[in-house]
Amino acid sequence: MDKSKENALMNCSSLDELLDVEFGKVGSETREEFDRETEAFCLAQTLKEERKRAGLTQEELAEKIGTKKTYISRLENGKADIQLGTLFRIFEGLGRRVSLTIL
Repeated sequence: MDKSKENALMNCSSLDELLDVEFGKVGSETREEFDRETEAFCLAQTLKEERKRAGLTQEELAEKIGTKKTYISRLENGKADIQLGTLFRIFEGLGRRVSLTIL
């Protein structure tokens, strides 16, 4: 890491400032990519936590919603995109409901 970036990171006083230095300002291509990856990671972790809370294995959840264990595994590891209908089916299979907010 170059010295100027290191200094900029050390002088950050908020998470927003740190993200601006590391990934660019909000709206930049690199920041948008970071935000998308972060959202995908959070969704994957939520899916995994809710599946475990429901006491289901990946295979049991897959059978319950009519898909394959490998797909559930790929979703939980952030290696696959998910369609909205599939997202609803998965969380319904976990006894949960999905609510979307458009910002």
